[in-house]
Amino acid sequence: MSHDISLRQGRNRPDGVEAFSQAGMPRSTRPANGGTVRLGRMAICAGPAALALVLGLWGITREHSMWRDEAATWQAAHRSLAEIGHLVSNVDVVHGLYYAVMHGLFALFGDSLITLRLPSVLATAGACVLTALTGARLSGRWVGIGAGLALPVVPAVQEYAQEGRSYALVLAFVALATCLLVSALEQPSPRRWAGYAAALLVAALLNWFSLLALIAHTVTMVCARPGRARSIGWALAAAGAVAGALPVVLISRAQAEQVSWIKPLGWPTVLGVVITVTIGALCARMPHARPPKSARREGPHARVSLAAVALPLCAVPQIGLAVASLIKPLYITRYVLFAYLGLALLIGALLVTITARIRAHPRLLLPAVLAMALLTLLPTELRLRTAPSRVDDVLTAASLVGHARHTADGVLYIPAARRDTALVSPHEFAGLRDLALAQSPVESGTLKGTEAGLSDIARALLSAQRIVLVTDPGPRQADSARDRVKQRTLDEHFVLRSDSVERGRRVSVYERVK
Repeated sequence: MSHDISLRQGRNRPDGVEAFSQAGMPRSTRPANGGTVRLGRMAICAGPAALALVLGLWGITREHSMWRDEAATWQAAHRSLAEIGHLVSNVDVVHGLYYAVMHGLFALFGDSLITLRLPSVLATAGACVLTALTGARLSGRWVGIGAGLALPVVPAVQEYAQEGRSYALVLAFVALATCLLVSALEQPSPRRWAGYAAALLVAALLNWFSLLALIAHTVTMVCARPGRARSIGWALAAAGAVAGALPVVLISRAQAEQVSWIKPLGWPTVLGVVITVTIGALCARMPHARPPKSARREGPHARVSLAAVALPLCAVPQIGLAVASLIKPLYITRYVLFAYLGLALLIGALLVTITARIRAHPRLLLPAVLAMALLTLLPTELRLRTAPSRVDDVLTAASLVGHARHTADGVLYIPAARRDTALVSPHEFAGLRDLALAQSPVESGTLKGTEAGLSDIARALLSAQRIVLVTDPGPRQADSARDRVKQRTLDEHFVLRSDSVERGRRVSVYERVK
């Protein structure tokens, strides 16, 4: 069913949208040589890719800052592959593949904030392109362009497009899996199903919470009712992806204490999920989210609707993780960042529906809406590109230590996880003895090392004259016995000489009381 403007043929459809055939090509641009089709695809992809790259590269160094999660990536990627293997056998198995990839990139291009974050920028741009292609295949060129432009504008997507973590890569591979699913449902082939399984598997190996996207795809399959052959092809591909990811899932269960810091669901989180899913559900009612009547059932080649793909992808991961969090707190937006793929597709359908209603051309309306959205979100966009937008800044803390180390002979961390400050910038700690450390992070296969016993820590502190303490701002909470010993020894035998709090970390200098 064509959505082209054709008033001369008696069809009052001012939306200017070209329907895609079962092969995903605009029917009006399907030449034998495929050249025009390639140009059409480039036109669909160019805007979303350019916008994602501009937003991703804008302020990418974030005022030369690095927060604690990125510090974990930094120190892990500087280890050898064997050392990364040792690490993930104890902690962070869910990030093992990502650490190995970053290890290779650091080896090829050198370690810098650009190298750390550029993969996420490129992955986000790829996700936007794939979202545009999926939207165009499902509901026409302008829906695809609208969806591709909507995705990089989402504040959460902008945030993780500039982080040295795996979440933007997960977003890209879930977008690829969704695109391949739609393609395989229209033109099934072993190659497409294998690609779909591979994309799902890579996403799961980067973060296995992405398997929630597979549950969303299951809902899509139920809605599409594609027939026995396609259903078998999908089931085999899905089973292969799950089987490949199962070892990581099982190993990560033994490392569950790593997410013990996640707080129970709060009303702001619940409200955010409800609002997002409600917006998606309302957009799913738009004409361009539903298949035309003549295409709702065309035998074995029936086209799946945009709503059947996008709404489950938007709703299922968020609701599923929220429900799971009622048993064990797990809900963090970045774990289900890929749910915004579904929301972007639905927003694309909404925008094109609006253009049809007001008889405007998408070529004029989409840039206007995009400009309004960017201007409205400008305060948020500016904040995301500053150091205070994250919990802390490891680099600034290391710099503070560098200024204080010449008058000190030891360094202490409360809690031990703040040792990442030295692991990211070891040159700033030259000459300082780590008073509590028994075994280094690399040797112990951990991110923060193994600390000595209680009496050994107290003895080491008393052997120092001036100690640099790296800790968190605000009142210190000694959660472990070792931290309590550290704090008690400082309080009883040392006096505070200087104290600096910058960008979410505190660096203090203590001197031994004579």
